[in-house]
Amino acid sequence: MLGRPLILGGVIIPSEFGLAGHSDADILSHAITDALLGAAALGDIGMHFPDTDPRWKGASSDRFLAHAAALVREHGFTIVNVDSTVILERPKLKDYRQAMREALARVLAIDMERVSVKFKTAEGVGPVGEGKSAEAQAVAAIVRA
Repeated sequence: MLGRPLILGGVIIPSEFGLAGHSDADILSHAITDALLGAAALGDIGMHFPDTDPRWKGASSDRFLAHAAALVREHGFTIVNVDSTVILERPKLKDYRQAMREALARVLAIDMERVSVKFKTAEGVGPVGEGKSAEAQAVAAIVRA
């Protein structure tokens, strides 16, 4: 989306476009939020932050991620690690990996060594490969504290 910043993992990435969404559209933070909530069987991001609620219009996804991490802890879990992948044709993201890991670890209140961020392209296939969309996937490991 032209005129909107591209935000991934809480980091603003220089780009001629950003992603469309009700909040800041940080798909990486959203995927990790869902992974944490799912690992603890606490629903999904839409249950906690519905896009029909005007309070979340333009909201920072850091808020969603911090809420999920706190909720997981309130339910007696410790976050062991997070593994994530962003699938996007452009821009290239490798130079932002460290900043994303640091930002995510800070919000999650865990060591950066427990946060993995990987990048892939869709090799020109489908909406992602055509540059019309982007995807993020994440898995979170948690244990009872």
